[in-house]
Amino acid sequence: MKSPSMLATAVFALSLAGTTAQADTQLTVYSAIEAEDLSRYAAAFSAHHPDITINWVRDSTGIITAKLLAEKTNPQADVIWGVAATSLLMLKSEGMLEPYNPTGVEKLDPKFVDADTPPYWTGMDAWVASICYNTVEADKLGLTPPTSWKDLLDSQYEGHLIMPNPNSSGTGFLDVSSWLQMFGEEGGWAYMDGLHKNIARYTHSGSKPCKLAAAGEIPIGISFAFRGAKSKAAGAPLEIIVPSEGVGWDMEATAIVAGTDNLEAAQKLADFAVTEEANGLYNGGYAVLAIPSVAKPVPHFPEGLQEGMIENDFEFAANNRSAILKEWQKRYDGKSDPKN
Repeated sequence: MKSPSMLATAVFALSLAGTTAQADTQLTVYSAIEAEDLSRYAAAFSAHHPDITINWVRDSTGIITAKLLAEKTNPQADVIWGVAATSLLMLKSEGMLEPYNPTGVEKLDPKFVDADTPPYWTGMDAWVASICYNTVEADKLGLTPPTSWKDLLDSQYEGHLIMPNPNSSGTGFLDVSSWLQMFGEEGGWAYMDGLHKNIARYTHSGSKPCKLAAAGEIPIGISFAFRGAKSKAAGAPLEIIVPSEGVGWDMEATAIVAGTDNLEAAQKLADFAVTEEANGLYNGGYAVLAIPSVAKPVPHFPEGLQEGMIENDFEFAANNRSAILKEWQKRYDGKSDPKN
């Protein structure tokens, strides 16, 4: 059964699809793309393929990944468009993805393409961890801006931090997996033990901590730069901080679900996802693209963000995902928001 948020999105998607004249094929696409971008992407694809309608099922990465795994023996999706590459690596290992070499894939930066030939997934853009710091609310509380991840362990921040739950959020998972890579397994869990003391709550959305910081409901949200830049562009009093130790990151990526009944249409969407046009759409919010030559500066992105991206071990993250999430839940889930 779909969660209420999924049902709401599905209804939106179907009503959007209804504006397309007598589409011949409908694709069910699972996605964690930010909701405001879905209609732009669908409209651009539809301009090239008016005979194909996309019905979106949209939620956070962790929830979409769990849904796909639950449907392994009876897949409901045709395509995955805009879900973390670490999730797709895991789905690939479960035999759930269809290999396909999209037209134009050779233009992509090789690190944005699955290593197998033909590839099982292709990257779109990178989203990068950052700290959203509300300068107005922080000043009211007498806080000083952190410059590093370890600064967040300071007692001045107790009760003033929010971050995403990695079981439901891809952003939360990239934070946790990057801390384990940067600080080592023992040091990473010790860091999170200390951080947990200062956390007010864990959300089930990667963008929500930054949205809450932008709205002044919390002074500090651990989120990602794209969300911070959008909120800052809308006038929020945010400083987007790149911690000195480096920042975790992941790729939004595209894959065809194995066993789809709409393979030809799914391949057309996979072809579109790697085009320069599609990369231009991704550049509306993301500074790091699969086709680097397309990338233009994104307003309000913090300086040093790209240089701060760690050498992320995607295989480590994918292979250890289940164990990491189980351990995190055992230690910290008591402060998580209620699930829908």
